Amino acid sequence: MKKFKKIREKITLHPMMSFLFLTGFVILLSGILDLFDASVTYSRLDLRSGTYDPTLVTVESLLNLSGIKYIFSTTVSNFVSFAPLSMLLIVLIGIGIMDKSGFLDTMFFLLTKKVSKTTVTFVLSLICILVSITGDLMFVVFIPLSALLFKYGKRNPIVGIITSFASVSLGYGMHLVFSSVDSSLVAYTEGAASIIATDYGIRSFSFLFIMIAAVLIAATLITYITERYTAPKLGKYEDEEEVIQDKDKLTKREIRGLVFAGFGALIYLLVFIYNIIPNAPLGGNLLDYSQSRYIDKLFGHDSFFNSGFVFVVTFFFFLIGLLYGIGTKSITNHRDICNHLSHSLDGIGKVIVLIFFSSMFVSLLKYTNIGLLLTATLANVLNGLNFGGVPLIIILFLVSFITALILPAHLNRWAILSGISVPLMMTNGFTPEFAQLIFKAGSSIAYALTPAMAYFVIYISFLEKYDKEGVGLVKGVKYMIPYTISVFAMWLVLLILWYLVGIPLGIQASAVL
Repeated sequence: MKKFKKIREKITLHPMMSFLFLTGFVILLSGILDLFDASVTYSRLDLRSGTYDPTLVTVESLLNLSGIKYIFSTTVSNFVSFAPLSMLLIVLIGIGIMDKSGFLDTMFFLLTKKVSKTTVTFVLSLICILVSITGDLMFVVFIPLSALLFKYGKRNPIVGIITSFASVSLGYGMHLVFSSVDSSLVAYTEGAASIIATDYGIRSFSFLFIMIAAVLIAATLITYITERYTAPKLGKYEDEEEVIQDKDKLTKREIRGLVFAGFGALIYLLVFIYNIIPNAPLGGNLLDYSQSRYIDKLFGHDSFFNSGFVFVVTFFFFLIGLLYGIGTKSITNHRDICNHLSHSLDGIGKVIVLIFFSSMFVSLLKYTNIGLLLTATLANVLNGLNFGGVPLIIILFLVSFITALILPAHLNRWAILSGISVPLMMTNGFTPEFAQLIFKAGSSIAYALTPAMAYFVIYISFLEKYDKEGVGLVKGVKYMIPYTISVFAMWLVLLILWYLVGIPLGIQASAVL
């Protein structure tokens, strides 16, 4: 058994090499597809004119002169502008001072001392699913925090990483109200729907009822898999660099630190919340008033809140870590502050190199248009099928899932699929809302499985950080398979049940016309 384990470790590729091989495969595949003139023409909906325009998708080869020039001229700039890198480095600064000052240890002890492991896992999963509405930043925030939550709770931090990543990624399809992504998708959904029903409108609470069911069931499934399968399989975490001391109650200093941190957090949050209230006197300064929907005012591309959200979260972490440290006297001078800020960045070099290889793979895959080619091909296949009812629901769900594995960006795929799938669904008696819901649900399942999703590398990086034996890309995907299978089945059951029974999707919204 030990001999087999050693052999398996030798043949397990380091994630850096896995990303490098994936990059090489993309380069080779782009050259082969270009050699055979692979291309697809599909009908793209023009939102301004409301007409369908024939659009040609061709593969950009990376094996010709222009492709080689692109690789060498953009690799550095793509790495520097790779969102997961900048987000991770900034957020870790805030997490570092919270951790080093002792705030996280004390807070997690307070939150978990009289709570069962199952309850902690369920609440973590539920929160991760709900906060996925705020976007990609939650991958960067909750993966490192979940590792520390389990570590200070004397559990395997790898289990926390797996649970949080599964919850945030699978939760991308479970928003009680519109997210910024939903709002962007709606423009194409309403545009495609207007071909059949002019001035069709979708409300912000159109998915409320089915989403409540999905969120609760998914959190329960993720908790069950974590406690019954993942945690027992991974076992106890024995390679900690520091020993976590047992304690029965908080000291006076810790209580004083929590009071300081709590007061500062309250003031900060009140100021923050007041500045996202529309038209509040001297408030609402973080919103983009050129947008109509509140979610777009909050997360629109031109909103101050959207552009500064990473720093808003980081400064919040810094503030409570600093105030806690002052209260407990773990911070006594400016040197302590500087040392604490850099704490989470110690030993981060391997993570940065891993992100470099991931950024190269993601950017080159996007450049080749292979994802667009696959999406357009399946869109044409979908357009030629003569299915209705449950088979049509399953087919659109599978198409959404498959295309997301190579082209994770929701908007790029829905721009292609909406013009075909929405009218097709409507002619078969389904509402446009239901078509968009199926698309988002199927797409979110793929997020937990594909390295093409930019923030997948954050998950792999922290597995590598805490697993001393090393985690290959394949192993990281294997951890996700039980979660994706269960949520995949859950969504299919919910979608078919809502259609057959006729349960409203949300407020004044249904699955059928």
